[in-house]
Amino acid sequence: QVQLVESGGGLVQPGGSLSLSCTKSGSTFRLIAMGWYRQAPGKERELVATMTSGQSTNYADSVKGRFTISRDSAWNTVYLQMNSLKPEDTAVYYCNARYYSNSRELLDSWGQGTQVTVSS
Repeated sequence: QVQLVESGGGLVQPGGSLSLSCTKSGSTFRLIAMGWYRQAPGKERELVATMTSGQSTNYADSVKGRFTISRDSAWNTVYLQMNSLKPEDTAVYYCNARYYSNSRELLDSWGQGTQVTVSS
């Protein structure tokens, strides 16, 4: 099983920047993708950005041009650089990993979430 630990959330003023990190541990048969999702109060969890093992990226329209997903060479840590933050970016941000386990099951793992608050 894969375990994910996020860090880097906090309070930032509108127009500011934050960087989130997600560190993966545990073994997999094959990692398919890692990414970031967010959930604001009273709303459903939504995709923010994902990156496949082939390094293809996908972004929500609301964050295109402002957020950038990246990873380290060992595919152990995925990052989310968030620039030009807006109050509507306020949410709990969750890291996700989709992978085939060693028993060939297709699984999703989630981190515990990190709060991002954009407010003056």
